[in-house]
Amino acid sequence: MKKLTALLIFLLIYSTFYAQVDKNYQKPPKNILDLVEAPPAPSVIVDDKGENVVLLYRDSYKSINELSETEMRLGGLRINPKTNIGSRTNYYNNIEVKKATDKETTQVSGLPQNARLSNFSWSPNQKMISFLHTTQEGVEAWVLDVDKGSVKKLTNATVNANMGDVINWFKDSSSLLVKMLPDNRKELINTAEAVPTGPTISVSDGEKAQNRTYQDLLKNPNDEANFEQLALSEIKKVSINGEIASFLPTAMYRSISFSPNGDYLLVSEVKKPFSYLVPYYRFPYNETVYDANGKVVTVINKVPLDEVRPKGFMATRTGKRNFSWRNDQPATLYWVEALDEGDPENEVNFRDVVYQVEAPFSGKGKEILKTKNRFSGITWGDDKNAIAYDYWWNDRNTKTYLFNPSNIKQKPIVISDRNYQDRYSDPGDFVTTQNKFNRSVLDLNNQTAYLMGDGFSEKGQFPFVDEFNLKTQKTKRIYQSSYTDKKEDLYNAIDMKKGKILVRIESQNEYPNYYFRDINKKEDLTPVTSFENPFKSLQNVHKEVITYKRDDGLELEGTLYLPVGYDMDAKEKKPMILWAYPREFKDKSSASQNTTNPNEFIYPFWGSPIYWVTQGYVVLDDAAFPIVGEGDEEPNDTFRTQLVDNAKAAIDAVDDMGYIDRNRVAVGGHSYGAFMVANLLSHSDLFAAGIARSGAYNRTLTPFGFQSEERSYWDSPETYYTMSPFMHAEKMKTPLLLIHGQADNNSGTYPLQSERYFNALKGLGATARLVMLPKESHGYRAKESILHLLWEQDKWLDTYVKNKEKTDESMSKKAEGK
Repeated sequence: MKKLTALLIFLLIYSTFYAQVDKNYQKPPKNILDLVEAPPAPSVIVDDKGENVVLLYRDSYKSINELSETEMRLGGLRINPKTNIGSRTNYYNNIEVKKATDKETTQVSGLPQNARLSNFSWSPNQKMISFLHTTQEGVEAWVLDVDKGSVKKLTNATVNANMGDVINWFKDSSSLLVKMLPDNRKELINTAEAVPTGPTISVSDGEKAQNRTYQDLLKNPNDEANFEQLALSEIKKVSINGEIASFLPTAMYRSISFSPNGDYLLVSEVKKPFSYLVPYYRFPYNETVYDANGKVVTVINKVPLDEVRPKGFMATRTGKRNFSWRNDQPATLYWVEALDEGDPENEVNFRDVVYQVEAPFSGKGKEILKTKNRFSGITWGDDKNAIAYDYWWNDRNTKTYLFNPSNIKQKPIVISDRNYQDRYSDPGDFVTTQNKFNRSVLDLNNQTAYLMGDGFSEKGQFPFVDEFNLKTQKTKRIYQSSYTDKKEDLYNAIDMKKGKILVRIESQNEYPNYYFRDINKKEDLTPVTSFENPFKSLQNVHKEVITYKRDDGLELEGTLYLPVGYDMDAKEKKPMILWAYPREFKDKSSASQNTTNPNEFIYPFWGSPIYWVTQGYVVLDDAAFPIVGEGDEEPNDTFRTQLVDNAKAAIDAVDDMGYIDRNRVAVGGHSYGAFMVANLLSHSDLFAAGIARSGAYNRTLTPFGFQSEERSYWDSPETYYTMSPFMHAEKMKTPLLLIHGQADNNSGTYPLQSERYFNALKGLGATARLVMLPKESHGYRAKESILHLLWEQDKWLDTYVKNKEKTDESMSKKAEGK
């Protein structure tokens, strides 16, 4: 009865801004609004020679009108059936070009009005870039001449971009293959008006099909019919002069790739039967090799419906998979096959084997490598040198192999064998360059390759370049960033023989910009861009990365921001927002590593808590919330305990610094971070309020695993019960703001999760508010939604955190009056 009374009082007191009838979009305070509306810097594209720079401009957000355009959700895709492109596609609206060393940019001429540009792709000779323009009626193919700074339309609005991989360049850069709408495509079925012809029936024949909780799946025969029509394309050959010719007939084409020499194509084509359990990329498909004239050479792979796999994250299907071209050969395909029947429970010496076959692609193929763990990729070099990678989730192990693809008898050398969560031991990535086929291969200087790494260490982050001797497998450091007051990212190698690298440099109040660095002359920087800081109201905010320990001695970190104008000497105790996201580890050593650079630019994106430094809050962002399970213990076996220990350690650390009133601390998170928030509020009294966005709260609704938990509900029901905030809703004593996109498509975080959790909290008399954002997916896009989101968060924090004492006093007096 007391809980119900308190809830009624809450509704009466705060009806002024939390009334159910107030459904219009709101805006946050002006100093937050100004930060949200700051124009973003353009995206930067630089050619491989470092000569030309293309700048792509966009709006920071979509509008709610854009998100309200027609959308069909089929087979894991979200499609606008009118325009025939992904309904959530991000668009650019302007292009500028410049020579890398020029200060001024040139506006590209000929762009369409109300431009909505996407799918940018360099031509092989890197003189042109193809792209798509989405009109109100459909999608057009365009091309940019980089030197001339002008664009030209190649097709009408009849491109089909629904399945991706829309444009592929011919090797001579004079023509493209484009997916186009077939002339005979049937009308789509209006599923809201269609009269059913019978029930929808699914069958289990005794095989275990333990799949994740996918969304946007096909649900009935009408969905199947619509998916097929939207997936059908005819492949056309389009010259840069605008001439169009038929190339491949109508089919459900998924992916298309030319061989390095341009003489062949590998084409993936979706087949029936479709599935109601898995997305389209696990539907049956054929892989066919065609010649450059569109004639069939061979059907090289037939993949059946992939609904049934063994249990575990490392499970995979049997048969040939991962077909791709060798970048260092004219026309050689390689693929992978599981040696453990795709079942991680099977004990074998090698998990995968790699085969290759040369044109004309006959025979069973030649074995070139076996991997201890699950294969994850190859960086090709030359006939005698290639680098392969594998990984294994259960022990977080990854291996890197140096092998001779021409001699299977020469035993591969494991040059790296490490825990991939151990960032301090990361040797970096091998540097690649473009070969004569315009494909990326190892950048080799005789027997020397190069590694480029992030350079995290106990002392901080210092990116590096190493020489790697292929013969001795020894490394030699030839460059290491020495910045202590800035952050340098080694973005791309332009010419390793000359030591020319494209880098990005930033500081807390210096907006990221690009430079060419000569690593042979460490102080030699040539500016490529000169973007201004659009968030100048934050440039004097105090920011530091703090380290602290939780009770078991595990070292943690977080990025601390003090309010605008805060007097560090006076140390006035302020309210605080703690924002975090839990991450699972299999060892304490990796979990305790410091991988946050204090010199990163202060960038307040839509989901950031940093905005509230303008409202008088201390912010501890990206606070470390490791969940560790060593040996036979799984991280989630002690999930709740470790959550609370992480939170307590963070609050204690900032409280010890004298900056905060620990009775006025809020906790927030998105997705798995929202799941964290609900658990913390249910099982601790550390917080004054919480904000949980787009989370999942009942793990029995995701019974075949979630996040990093691969055990099913039936394997470990106590884990699912213990970790589910929904199961402990009666323990909620702290005000909780729940926010969710009504069109969330993330696995497991469907809107029902927040709706049911809120109903439980409301039924039990907890103080809670549920905000459902129309048309929004897992990440929010519409400006109206984001401004309203920030308004909701600001009001919640203002009421239950900043003014907690006044709110508590008012509610107490009202309760006494009753």
